[in-house]
Amino acid sequence: MEKVRCNMTEFWKEHSKAATVEEMMLDSRAIELTEQELPEILSMLPPLDGCRVLELGAGIGRYTRHLLTKALHVTAVDFMQSFVEKNRQNNGHHSNVTFIQADVTKLEIPHDSVNFIFSNWLLMYLSDEELRSFMEKMLNWLQPGGFLFFRESCNHRSGDCKRDFNPTCYRSEAQYTQLATSVQVEAPDRDQNFGFDIVFKKRVQTYVEMKNNPNQMCWLLQKLPRSSDAQSGFSTFQQFLDNQQYTRRGILRYEKMFGAGYISTGGPSTTKEFVDLMNLKPGQKVLDVGCGIGGGDFYMSKMFGVEVLGLDLSDNMVDIAIERAKAEKLPSVQFEVADATKRTFPEGSFDVIYSRDTILHIDDKLALFKRFHSWLKPNGQLLISDYCCGEKPWTPAFQDYVKQRGYILYTPSDYGKFIQEAGFCNVRVEDRTAQFIQVIQTELKRAEAIKEEFIQEFSEEDFFAIVNGWREKLERSRSGDQRWGLFHATRN
Repeated sequence: MEKVRCNMTEFWKEHSKAATVEEMMLDSRAIELTEQELPEILSMLPPLDGCRVLELGAGIGRYTRHLLTKALHVTAVDFMQSFVEKNRQNNGHHSNVTFIQADVTKLEIPHDSVNFIFSNWLLMYLSDEELRSFMEKMLNWLQPGGFLFFRESCNHRSGDCKRDFNPTCYRSEAQYTQLATSVQVEAPDRDQNFGFDIVFKKRVQTYVEMKNNPNQMCWLLQKLPRSSDAQSGFSTFQQFLDNQQYTRRGILRYEKMFGAGYISTGGPSTTKEFVDLMNLKPGQKVLDVGCGIGGGDFYMSKMFGVEVLGLDLSDNMVDIAIERAKAEKLPSVQFEVADATKRTFPEGSFDVIYSRDTILHIDDKLALFKRFHSWLKPNGQLLISDYCCGEKPWTPAFQDYVKQRGYILYTPSDYGKFIQEAGFCNVRVEDRTAQFIQVIQTELKRAEAIKEEFIQEFSEEDFFAIVNGWREKLERSRSGDQRWGLFHATRN
């Protein structure tokens, strides 16, 4: 551990002599990159009004000067004295900032004392052991509900400055995600464990556009209580999705059945039908909540010339979607791992919000629909298809199914009332269960037609897992327990 710290000290002594932005970013294009990157990064941060902010790896104050104009107080920490002094020169005239020169692995901050931690290119200078310990420290420093934003170079170096030796740890984004969501701390006076939930994980587009580099990654995490009955033993719902319901293999076997780009009922046929209801126009901005592997987003972009941002909580889904977007050469379609119940966007950001069979996972649908309402422009459209239910009492089999999946289901009419209550007008509610049954029957016939090919590519067990699942859906739908709703509404 001490050797790691010595190497990092020597490395940064070499690259902090003049305390310039080029040195700090290890890139000859630092000024040009900053012009685009800085506003992009700042736009990702949660509201900081009244917040106590801890800025780690503050450098010469590229971000300090912006953070302290919004926050109640900023504590700016850096490893190198020359950077700290330059930051003090630039920003010391403000009364709400404190400067500290420190190695973060030795930094001590009172528990529950900060609302927001901002870390830029810091964690890659810690060993794996140091990083795990430091993640726990940051969890302790944050108040419950507080946020951690961090940004790292993943997979390989990004800057072009010459380096005689380079002790940096270029981890994969999956390593950071796994570590960040697996650490837990116990609140001493609360008898409660806390961990980090992902709000979003996304690429820095400035680096994609200016350097063709997709390896600059950002995470926004929130400190939240850990449930004692977390699904199937996973710390978070996101971990459950990626490790159980939507493994990479699981996703590809669904796609084989539903059609290229799709992993849910109806595939391209229902996508075309439902998207056509919205009369999309070139240049409109669409948010797809629960985008899966992006088939619907590629369709909208190609057919209507719209810009699409796809959100999904599954890392595996988004990784595949990004691979496909690159192969399709569709820069107008972007994807991020994100939790729609925690993600924020400025009011009036989108012309359309689109969601297919996703919101069944979300408990507080009214709160989500209110968020959607604020994110839409005036006259913006909402289009949702989702699993619904019939009136209770349900059959025991359906009750068990809903409980096992962790779904939160309502009748189509109750679902529509939530949309209306959230402020939408022209709310159209359609019970499409008959169509759902017909689609599943068509898909079962298609499955039989490609059975041999499917089993060769996957396995007989995989084949019957999907086919038997469809047959059970048919039974539930025919009994009236499971319904399928289509909802279309506009914002005034």
